[in-house]
Formats: sequence, structure tokens, C-alpha cells
Amino acid sequence: MVSRRTLLPLSLLLAVPAQAATAGFDAFLDGVRVDARRAGVSPGTIQRAFTGLRPNDRVLELDRRQPEGSLSWEEYRDRIVSQTRTENGRRHYNESRSLLSAIGTRYRVDPRVIVAIWGMETNFGSNTGGFGVIEALATLAWDGRRASYFRTELIAALKVLDGGHIAPARMKGSWAGAMGQPQFMPSNFERLAVDFDGDGRRDIWDSRADALASIAHYLARNGWRDEEPWGQAVQAPPGFDGERAETESRRPLREWSRMGFRRADGGPLPPSEIETSLVLPRNGTSQVFLCHQNFRVIRRYNSPVNYALAVGLLSDRFG
Repeated sequence: MVSRRTLLPLSLLLAVPAQAATAGFDAFLDGVRVDARRAGVSPGTIQRAFTGLRPNDRVLELDRRQPEGSLSWEEYRDRIVSQTRTENGRRHYNESRSLLSAIGTRYRVDPRVIVAIWGMETNFGSNTGGFGVIEALATLAWDGRRASYFRTELIAALKVLDGGHIAPARMKGSWAGAMGQPQFMPSNFERLAVDFDGDGRRDIWDSRADALASIAHYLARNGWRDEEPWGQAVQAPPGFDGERAETESRRPLREWSRMGFRRADGGPLPPSEIETSLVLPRNGTSQVFLCHQNFRVIRRYNSPVNYALAVGLLSDRFG
């Protein structure tokens, strides 16, 4: 005997989970509305941001299959610190020289590093992401894998809209909600984005001045040391064993020199007191670096070791 359940139209059976998901998402948004109002976001902003909002399946797909980073350091370095990116960076650096000088003077951060991060994050502002930030963050907060983190970022994004810094249709970013030319998460926007061009908005999407100054402010607030280098590639002493290397200690550069480390060209390291750590690239086979405080600050912007090394190497090519 065929059960009565099997006689239901297939379209109806398939619609039930979708309807349940939609109801669950709507209930989730109702809870966010309450939290956003408590955080001071106006009802009008919430209404405009949430009208027609639905989960984005592509966001969930990208979140669940993030790459593991299997490239070797040398492959990553050659791909990222490419001749094309170097030439584009030099061109943008020269085009914005006066702006970068003003930003560097105010925040005491190396303009070359600002441009290198800009190039790494969004290819000098040309690829800022095509996802609606509210949609992406709401999807990730509702999905539940990192619900608390993304719910906090969603509330912060609503505050950005409420502040009038960007129109909802222009508030685009990555699938994970990183926004604009510096790829700030909304909570970082709240704390660190700046209005450098003085128009009353912190526009990290369309204002180059605001975007680059916001990168500088981020670095300055995280401990950038003016006039200090980020680090350098070096030659390790004979018999050096990377697997047993001491990478946690910080000691004056002169001590690393005494231990037999030399500049990449074979010359002696300076007898400097600058605080220095040994850094080995992830999946590296040949290069060794000695790095300083500013390298650690770059890692606070984006934590992977290879990212920070690439920023440093790229910045060295701009001046």
C-alpha cells in the first residue's frame, strides 16, 4: 500500500524545508532588529537594510570551502609580489605621492607599506568585492558556525549605514563582510576608519584619501614605529636547522649578527639594538627573515605570516 504522504506533489515536499528556512531567517532578523535598536540604530535604517533580505547560498558555499593555503612560500611570493603588481604599485604610489606624504606625516606610517597593503587587499582599489555587506553578514550570522562574531559585525555594519557614510546599494565587500578598499570589517570601520578628505563621511569605498588614511590609522593604532624597517631577508649561518630554529625570542639585531646571520647579499648586519625576531615563511624551503615590530603590526592587519612578508617585500619595491 502506498502511504498518503507519498502522494503529496514533489514540489510541495521540496517547498517545506525552504519555507521553514525562510521563517527561521525572518525570526533571526527580528532578533537582530531588537539588538540593533538597543545599539542606537534608527528604525528607518534597519527597515531599508532588511527589506527583501534573504540568505545568500554563495556566501555559505564560500565559507565552507575556504582554501587551505597549499602553495609553497616561493610560489605565493612570486604570484603576489609579481612584476605586474610592483609596476602598478609604483604607478599608484607616484600618482598619490602628495596624498601619501600628508597621510604619512599625520600618522607616522611608511607610505610604501600603506600602498602595499592596498595592493594586497583589493588590487589598489579595483577589486573590493561584489557582495552586499548586510546580506553576507546576515547570512553568516544566521548560519550559526560563527554566529556571535558575525552578528556583532552585522550590528556594526548597520551603524555604518546609520551614520550616512555609504548608501546601502554601494555598501559592497567580500563574502565575509570585509568592506571597501582597505577591506575593513565593520567593527574596525567603527574604530579606525577616518574622514581624511574632510567631507563629513568616512568613505573607504570611493575616497582614496579616506581609504589610504584608514589603513595608516589602523597601523598607527596597532603600534607602528616610525622610521623603523619591517625586516629583511637574510642568510642563515652554516648548519642552520629551520625545524629547530628559535622563532619566539626577540633580541637585538646585533645578537643575530653575532650568531652568524648576514644580509641577503652576504654583507654584515648592522650592530643595531632594534628588537628582532627570526621569521620562517609557512611552507617555505629557502628564505629566512629577521623582522621587527612593524612586521608584527602588519600581521595585526592580516595575520598570516606569508601575507605580512609579501607586504614587506612589495613595499620595498616602491622606493
